[in-house]
Amino acid sequence: MLIDTYGRVATDLRVSLTDRCNLRCTYCMPEEGLQWLAKPDLLTDDEIVRLIDIAVTSLGIEEVRFTGGEPLLRPGLVGIVERVAALEPRPQMSLTTNGIGLRRTAGALKAAGLDRVNVSLDTLRPDVFKTLTRRDRHKDVLEGLEAAREAGLTPVKVNSVLMPGLNDDEAPDLLAWAVEHDYELRFIEQMPLDAQHGWKREGMITAGDILASLRTRFELTAEGSAQRGSAPAERWLVDGGPHRVGVIASVTRPFCSACDRTRLTADGQVRTCLFATEETDLRAALRSDAPDEEIARIWRLAMWGKKAGAGLDDPSFVQPDRPMSAIGG
Repeated sequence: MLIDTYGRVATDLRVSLTDRCNLRCTYCMPEEGLQWLAKPDLLTDDEIVRLIDIAVTSLGIEEVRFTGGEPLLRPGLVGIVERVAALEPRPQMSLTTNGIGLRRTAGALKAAGLDRVNVSLDTLRPDVFKTLTRRDRHKDVLEGLEAAREAGLTPVKVNSVLMPGLNDDEAPDLLAWAVEHDYELRFIEQMPLDAQHGWKREGMITAGDILASLRTRFELTAEGSAQRGSAPAERWLVDGGPHRVGVIASVTRPFCSACDRTRLTADGQVRTCLFATEETDLRAALRSDAPDEEIARIWRLAMWGKKAGAGLDDPSFVQPDRPMSAIGG
């Protein structure tokens, strides 16, 4: 079991498979990209599967989310999913992706055992997409979403970040589109995880702003805390249901007290929080032939020291050195 001093138990593992990405989203990284991790620093497929095996069989992990960077850039992704699906007990598996490569991989991922996907899409306008991501790939994302739905990777969830002056007027249109295509839309407040450290609380589009915009066109009925559990998104029924919309308000409505996540970076570091400034090295233990029991002990110790919250409301908050692309979502 991965328990901390506040009594929270981690059952959800986020695994970053690569720090690389084929987009250059303005809220994540600079246009020229980043200094990528050297290949020897990355965990191998075997090392990833071994750590997930330890997490599932010895530490109580029930859900595994593959992230990046962009996880579809990982050459061994389908094989990793297939091997994790064979574990006993079998964890639930999902994947967070920008969707660009999903059209050609959705069927293989479903056959390998992947349960569902989260796809990032911030706008319905191709020109705005190109401005936000610095790439002209809007059509590819839409095709990837359709392929995921057709392959049965459902519910297909769409993650959207609203940026001032770019797409802050699109919330109702995005929700109408998601309802039409049977996707579950989730808005995410912009978080301080950009490589340029340009994030500012002032002017950001808040959960309150998003909900006010949505209510100009839709009736929203809160699901309530009992339905939410430890999920990061607050959810509302849209016009009485059955469709839902979620808002992940990491900045203005933090949910740290119910957090059930532990994170593994692409180079084998345990992160207790997306906003953590400290990491615990599992790669060194793996490569020094430490037994599973020792790796599990190191992981438990790391999680025992998890802080009460992310500290975004603290004036002394220090943004993590790694951008979102290096630590997963």
